[in-house]
Amino acid sequence: MARIQGEFHRSGRVNWLRAAVLGANDGTISVASLVVGVTAAGVPQENILLTGVAGLVAGAMSMAAGEYVSVQSQADTEAADLETEKRELDIEPESELTELTAIYVNRGLDQPLARLVAEKLMSSDALGAHARDELGITETLRARPIQAALFSAGFFVAGAIIPLVTAWLAPAAMIVEVTYTTALAVLLILGGTAAYAGGASVTKGAMRVAFWGVLAMGITACVGKLFGAAA
Repeated sequence: MARIQGEFHRSGRVNWLRAAVLGANDGTISVASLVVGVTAAGVPQENILLTGVAGLVAGAMSMAAGEYVSVQSQADTEAADLETEKRELDIEPESELTELTAIYVNRGLDQPLARLVAEKLMSSDALGAHARDELGITETLRARPIQAALFSAGFFVAGAIIPLVTAWLAPAAMIVEVTYTTALAVLLILGGTAAYAGGASVTKGAMRVAFWGVLAMGITACVGKLFGAAA
């Protein structure tokens, strides 16, 4: 969390919050959909649990790998941009000063003040000033691939365990109903919590996540019934 003089800013949460919400939602929806789908196809309960465990492990690894590769690509782009900017500062410092001055003028400062601010910032940390104000790269929002991978995988497992345990404890004749209801409740809570943490509407956030979860489970159940009947 970013705090300046007692102020609270939600932007400090954006990296880990995105990964955590994505992981938990995906874990709940994926494993619940798997359980509902194979149950609708008439698979025995022990095989349902095996399918759920396989989905949990495969999904967690996929989330970790996907998040790492995606965020690492962003980090590589940021590093390349910073290297280019560093080279330009070494070769054409005056041109870079003019460029930074123009940025501050466009933000509302008059020319003399903008020039003074640019000179002051570049005298202490030229690369940091250009990274922040020209490239939009800040420490708060900077890409962190390992953090994203760990949060995504960990929260995927946390989300996936709930429908898996539900399927294990539920009566064999009611696995679909119990898993569906439990997953829907979890998704409503996840969506509302994520929206609250991000400062958005709790109701809209909860309904948005629940809608896509219900859609995924419904389609998977239909496919399971179709292939189960065909078999």
